[in-house]
Amino acid sequence: MSVVRTALLAASQNVWLRERAANYKFVRQSVARFMPGERLEDALGAAAALRRKKIAAVLTHLGENVADRAEAQQVAEHYVEVLKRIQAQGLETEISVKLTQLGLDLSEELCFEHVRTIIGHERAERTVWIDMEASNYVDATLGIYRRALRIFPNVGICLQAYLYRTEKDVEDLLGMRPAVRLVKGAYREGAEVAFPKKADVDANYFELAKKLLAAQAEGRCVRAAFATHDVALIGRIGEFAAQRGITKSAVEVQMLYGIQRAEQERLAREGYRSGVLVAYGSYWYPWFVRRLAERPANLWFMLRNVFAG
Repeated sequence: MSVVRTALLAASQNVWLRERAANYKFVRQSVARFMPGERLEDALGAAAALRRKKIAAVLTHLGENVADRAEAQQVAEHYVEVLKRIQAQGLETEISVKLTQLGLDLSEELCFEHVRTIIGHERAERTVWIDMEASNYVDATLGIYRRALRIFPNVGICLQAYLYRTEKDVEDLLGMRPAVRLVKGAYREGAEVAFPKKADVDANYFELAKKLLAAQAEGRCVRAAFATHDVALIGRIGEFAAQRGITKSAVEVQMLYGIQRAEQERLAREGYRSGVLVAYGSYWYPWFVRRLAERPANLWFMLRNVFAG
């Protein structure tokens, strides 16, 4: 892991920095590159604009590690309202939720009830995505996902390619016909649980992507979505799909709002399923710094804003 990435991941967990970052204009200007605004209305507007370019949107309300039952309840109610707003506006938009924002630290049962309520308000043809968080939450997250999947076929899970365990997790889930969004991983993890070298993460990602595409073609995976901004990796996945006779419309790539916009539009133009994760909310600091850690070049973008005034 690079020194810059390690430092950024450590900074993402720093409460002192989180409390002060919003006071700096250059930080807020940089955050604006990755999210259209803090309000739900901003996210819905971005989703409508993306739709006009034939790009799907997945909305996520930023927040994590909620330690109050009333707050977790409010988050669940907010997502129900989000789904109602999406449906009222006729948007082809989905949502992605974090379980620690829905009370996982308080009670797995409480969290599951919130998840069940949210999915119950979604249309059957749309997926409710469950985010994956740090490695100590993987077992609990998968447990809740499996429970939800037994009731609702339209729930998906995020899996992280940098964890050694993910290959086995994929194999275990395929018997349940899951929907899987594959990411590289954005949390600070030790070498005992995660590949420390980027090249190894990339190699594992590609192997998992091939497995998921093949499983999707065989009907053992309802939906495979590849969340990455790595253009070279996207190209390799596309080549593999073509070699296997998998149509472009069956290959889904998801990116973050504001990153690789030209690539997002190219994929949509060429017939791939192109999607964008649109984040909003005031609790943006840890999420934003993890985005910088995923692609340190984004840090230089932020620093240029500083010197440009």
